[in-house]
Amino acid sequence: MATADASGPLATVKEYPRATVAVVSVVGYALVIGTFAGVVPDSVFPSLTQAEVNLLSHAIAAVNTVTTVLLVLGWRWIRRGDVRKHAAAMSTSFGLIMVFLVMYLAKVGGGPGEKHIVIRETAFLGAYAGAVEVGYLAMLAIHIVLSVVTVPVVLYAIVLGWTHTPEELRTETPHKRVGRWAAGTWIVSLTLGVVTYVMLNWVYAYEFVRVAR
Repeated sequence: MATADASGPLATVKEYPRATVAVVSVVGYALVIGTFAGVVPDSVFPSLTQAEVNLLSHAIAAVNTVTTVLLVLGWRWIRRGDVRKHAAAMSTSFGLIMVFLVMYLAKVGGGPGEKHIVIRETAFLGAYAGAVEVGYLAMLAIHIVLSVVTVPVVLYAIVLGWTHTPEELRTETPHKRVGRWAAGTWIVSLTLGVVTYVMLNWVYAYEFVRVAR
């Protein structure tokens, strides 16, 4: 991804990639957990109606779909040796994930009652509702777990890519191995997220049961 020697702040990041990833990961986790826990002030987020929250859900799914396509393309391009296209696809994917994070935090922090729900049960309606719900919850659980554990791996691959030349990436870093795991788990996580979104919003009817604090 980098085409010249890193300088300035990038030089420090290049020298301490793992420390950089650790700091950024902790900040990211803290933002998400703090938003859910209500620690982040409400004034930080826009006040959203339920309709706007639903619209954000659709926008998030669209962003994740585009990100998944770019990740798959980036994987194919690097296997063909097209480093420039691979770098562009992966960098754009990372940028889109930052867009997703902003929208997701706004949805949780600004939505009506979103932070005050202890339990949200989804009851699918229609034939085979029980089996459908089990499958939905299983995919959702895998999506959430992968979303959490993938963060430092993805950041590490990105940091290495942005601070090293293609030659350095091949000879001096574990970018190839780390990137393979990062892209693979990232694609699976995003795909499951989109599938559960489609199931919940477009394929099956459902009801929300909310238990507030």
